Amino acid sequence: MKILFVQHQGFINGQGGTEKMCSFLANLFVEQGHEVRISTCENVIGKPIFPLLKEVVVHNIYRPEIKQIKVLPYINYSGNSILKWIGGKIKKKYAKAYNRIYLKWRFDKNEEEIYAYNLLQRAKVWNEFLNQQKPSIIITMSLQSVVEITFQNDIQIPIINSVNGRPDYDYAPPFRKLFHMEEQLLRAGYKQMAGLQVLLPSYQQYVPKDFKGIAKTIANPVLQVNNERIVDHLTPKKRYKMMHLGTLNTYCKQQDLAIQAFALLANKYPNWDLEFWGEGNDKIKLEKLIKSYGLSDRIFLKGFTSQPIQVLKEASLFVFPSKFEGFPLALVEAMAVGLPCVGFASCSGVNELIQHKTTGYLVNDLQELVIYLDILMGNPQVRADYGILGNCYSKDFQEQLISEKWIELIKEIKNKYVSKEEDTILYA
Repeated sequence: MKILFVQHQGFINGQGGTEKMCSFLANLFVEQGHEVRISTCENVIGKPIFPLLKEVVVHNIYRPEIKQIKVLPYINYSGNSILKWIGGKIKKKYAKAYNRIYLKWRFDKNEEEIYAYNLLQRAKVWNEFLNQQKPSIIITMSLQSVVEITFQNDIQIPIINSVNGRPDYDYAPPFRKLFHMEEQLLRAGYKQMAGLQVLLPSYQQYVPKDFKGIAKTIANPVLQVNNERIVDHLTPKKRYKMMHLGTLNTYCKQQDLAIQAFALLANKYPNWDLEFWGEGNDKIKLEKLIKSYGLSDRIFLKGFTSQPIQVLKEASLFVFPSKFEGFPLALVEAMAVGLPCVGFASCSGVNELIQHKTTGYLVNDLQELVIYLDILMGNPQVRADYGILGNCYSKDFQEQLISEKWIELIKEIKNKYVSKEEDTILYA
């Protein structure tokens, strides 16, 4: 069968969980003997970050002649500088005036109409591409990709959507306000789907009632670590590391809270450091915060790593203060290597993966974050006990188990929706 993945944005140069999962699935189905393609539509120069087998072909279908009306983004400044806050307000007001007044005058369209116009131009290119490929099944790596390929296109192909967060975050995201039309299109996307993959059992409750297809709970795969190779918490070290892996985005990941908590404990534990692994738009902001605490020699922004397991093995505990998540792969990878983990009880995904006082701690605020980090930093036996239990729990997400569930989902969709004469499958 011919398998074509399409992640409409972010795959080229992307370092996140969606890109990692797309690459994992592409490689999986090559190994199953299928012809595999990955397609995206991005005005960027670069390459896929995660390893792909040589048989996987990547298509970037972007072309300069795709007409797009440029809209200025609305950016909220979240730092502590009064001058930059004022500057941010001025830039935001300018962007609103540009989008709502100038673009309305220039193109006789409001912001929502411009959104629809831009989307239609891209959808036309996707329709042409899909007609060339003639796939049998489409699997989207995001709900936005469903909208991208189906907007005013008559797609008579079964679609499977891979939900890389909590389903309701796709059409009611906690991090930005959608146009009414955009929200309606995203909700309507569920009517287009033959299949749906969610990351945790509880996420099934957030699937809109309009969805009538086959829904499966399939978590992300986690590389396993043998018990004898997990972090040794009982052998003394000269220096210890608290660690975090993730995109540098304080609105979602809240690395600033980890820095504040560490700063309150730094004098008590002079032989501990804090490391952040990952890239993101808030790097400069975090650098300034670290400097303001005078901890530039103990808190480090290390950048991207393609070897998270090896990096995590150097740590002694994992802090993950996110506000919202889907299935935080880095968190389960930390458990796999035997690290006790601390996260927020209010955070989706995190509050199901961390088992309070078993594999780590779930906290409610900064004060509790400090209290429980203090317990772990000061007690290697507790770290060791939680680390062993975390390693055992991570085995529920072995690659083989996850692969088998994906293969079974594809078989079910194929048997229900694809005629025996068809021999191609598309992943979007």
